[in-house]
Amino acid sequence: MEMLSLEKELQSNAYPGRGIVIGKSDDGKKAVTAYFIMGRSENSRNRVFVEDGKGIRTQAFDPSKLTDPSLIIYAPVRVLGNKTIVTNGDQTDTIYEGMDKQMTFEQSLRSREFEPDAPNYTPRISGIMHIENGTYNYAMSILKSANGNPEACNRYTFAYENCLAGEGRFIHTYQCDGNPLPSFEGEPKLVGISGDIDTFTNMIWNSLNEDNKVSLFVRFIDIATGEYETRIVNKNQ
Repeated sequence: MEMLSLEKELQSNAYPGRGIVIGKSDDGKKAVTAYFIMGRSENSRNRVFVEDGKGIRTQAFDPSKLTDPSLIIYAPVRVLGNKTIVTNGDQTDTIYEGMDKQMTFEQSLRSREFEPDAPNYTPRISGIMHIENGTYNYAMSILKSANGNPEACNRYTFAYENCLAGEGRFIHTYQCDGNPLPSFEGEPKLVGISGDIDTFTNMIWNSLNEDNKVSLFVRFIDIATGEYETRIVNKNQ
């Protein structure tokens, strides 16, 4: 598989929707993840990321403009022991609760489907990072409709062990802009990861479409110690 430039992937797509990147820093020492949200409607754009314990949550920037919180207010990132969960919806909680009961990542998501936002039926994308005794692996999932038909849910899980330095995977909700929005297709894209957390954060934020970008979360986790650094960027200040 050809390694793609994350910068070019983002610059060439005005509306990938929500996106998750997971991988390893180019020095091999850090587990890396990024999650961004974009929006076309006023309700979707009226959001910010805020820290919530070891994770984050979304909240309305202007509460008076919030019309429907059901699909936009949630905890995208939660931490369960040595596992970091990153998703584009309230399935973060489903995964957290399932894995806390010794279920696997995949089993935890069996109770969920794509979002009920016809006609888009936005896919639910999720990631899980596991760091233990100096080792690091991760998995990603997408739950999507059958080519826009809500009568069927297609479930895909991708697992990555012994991931290589400077490599990551990128999955996002939509192929591109459109009406209805076409769901992401294929396996997560192989992308390069380089630079420190600030360089990586700035690259992603500056590459996202200026009109549609809303918020960005980036975390670098030290694989040896479990200590982490986080960056949050919100368009609404």
